[in-house]
Amino acid sequence: MRKRTPVTTWRSFHKSYKACVAQNFSDYESIKQNYKSEVPEYFNFASDVLDNWTRMEKDGKKPSNPALWWIDDEGSEVKWSFEELGVFSKKVANILSDACGLKKNDRVIVILPRIPEWWLINVACIRAGIVLIPATSQLTAKDIHYRLQASKAKCIITSDTLAREVDSVVSDCHFVKTKLIVPEGRLDGWLNFKDLFKAACEDHTCVKTKSEDPMTIFFTSGTTGFPKMAQHTHCSYGIGHVVTGRYWLDLTPSDIIWTFSDTGWAKCAWTNVFAPWIQGSCVFIHRMHRFDAPTVLNVLCNYPITTFCMAPTGYRMLVQHNVAGNKATCELHVCSQLKFATDNIREDS
Repeated sequence: MRKRTPVTTWRSFHKSYKACVAQNFSDYESIKQNYKSEVPEYFNFASDVLDNWTRMEKDGKKPSNPALWWIDDEGSEVKWSFEELGVFSKKVANILSDACGLKKNDRVIVILPRIPEWWLINVACIRAGIVLIPATSQLTAKDIHYRLQASKAKCIITSDTLAREVDSVVSDCHFVKTKLIVPEGRLDGWLNFKDLFKAACEDHTCVKTKSEDPMTIFFTSGTTGFPKMAQHTHCSYGIGHVVTGRYWLDLTPSDIIWTFSDTGWAKCAWTNVFAPWIQGSCVFIHRMHRFDAPTVLNVLCNYPITTFCMAPTGYRMLVQHNVAGNKATCELHVCSQLKFATDNIREDS
């Protein structure tokens, strides 16, 4: 990426990338030669991108799709516009700064399943300049201890399911000052997210962040040794994933994208946060506790998903599933209209 000064705003960013325009790989060589990424000195994804979509939403200049559309197996549903995402994330940013005592460049480990609060905390960290370290809910106490020690995180945010695992190791992690339990639950020594959110102020001034300031850290899988930290900046994800959203996923503000990914993996950030919201698309989430082919097909039939992203193994499971007794005609009609953003499935799957 080329670095450009002086400071540019989202208006020039938006104009440069033509974020609302769908781009297909009809001529790869031409796109490769002509594409240039310009990086401003200062950039913050929350204020420069998300808040701009809020303004366009208020002015009626974008489709009425929500920013986040979340459902679960119990029939619960959450729909947030970009304006609501902005308001709620500002409240959470105040929680992190005030109740949790976090400052710019402090690190926080977040271990949560696919619940709406995970997205709020992501955006809130960006607003407050706090470095987010996502982690999978599959971690053991030993894994959590290692990550707390290695990262020197000052705060850990998790659910009541893992809170006791954290308590079993946190006394040895002297950098940790605050523990926050989400979305609810009460344990000694833990702040309660639900109570804090109700009382939090909606006014928040976004921290001024440079493009090269640290924004998030992912731990590697550790298959060849201890997991290592991989740091990403505000521009590497907030601007870098223009390519993902505009070209690979071919998203527009009218699209609704459903991506299967654990919240602890970088894939979730790529296609459940940055790529779609750069393009003003709707992020669709189903909190499925385990993969279930009939449920996936039913969701595809009953919700207006336009872009579906999943590992090839998942597609094979869908293809191999006996859809004859599961509204086969409807499922196959809907699936045929989706843009399957992954490797092709072999005919002999």
